[in-house]
Amino acid sequence: MKRRSFIKNSSFASLALTTTPISIFQHNLDYTIEELMGKADIELFGEDINLKEEAYDAFLNMRDVALDSGIDIKIVSSYRSFERQAQIFERKYLSYTEESNMIPLDAIDKIVEYSTIPGTSRHHWGTDMDIIDGTVEPQGDVLVTEKFEGKGPYSPLKEWMDKNSESFGFYLVYTDDPKRRGFKYEPWHYSYAPLSKPMLTAFRSKNIMKQLEKEEFIGSDQFTSGFLKSYIEDNVLDINPYLL
Repeated sequence: MKRRSFIKNSSFASLALTTTPISIFQHNLDYTIEELMGKADIELFGEDINLKEEAYDAFLNMRDVALDSGIDIKIVSSYRSFERQAQIFERKYLSYTEESNMIPLDAIDKIVEYSTIPGTSRHHWGTDMDIIDGTVEPQGDVLVTEKFEGKGPYSPLKEWMDKNSESFGFYLVYTDDPKRRGFKYEPWHYSYAPLSKPMLTAFRSKNIMKQLEKEEFIGSDQFTSGFLKSYIEDNVLDINPYLL
């Protein structure tokens, strides 16, 4: 069980990040491989929010401002442990290989259209979140691209985030740039850059591929060095350039 601190109020939340330069929040911490891969016991803040403290404070501030515009930014997914990501990967792998009769490599290709290999998820860091508009009654799958576009129920949320999220430090990760490789466009996935950028820098400094080759979960025996190298280059690193 991961340790969590559910804190509903913070004095920092009252500070307007819109008037504070984002650069002062940059960090140069020596993150461990366990923390970067979702295996560490980290402190998370906010019931049903589950972000690192600085990201949590920034989120509260952004949410309060959005409420003035009739937008209720609701997190549907944030921190995920290695174990939780492995469960997601294994469930999809078994579904595709056993229920849909896909060959293993095709199943993995299908999984990594939207889901990460355990140990490589940005959700391991406590900096990233998937969001919807809490003022809208959810129907069916909520994290569907069409619901964030045109007349979709979450298009007002997306429009507000496009105009305002970066001033609070939150950036879209998987953009709709047609030249971008890797994971498909996710209009719901935002990252708190002042923390996630140095964490990605630390992640890139580790030999993650070597670590992944040691992991054992359903489907991992299909990974080759070539596949993992391409996966990291395309899925982990081909993201919104500001987050690199």
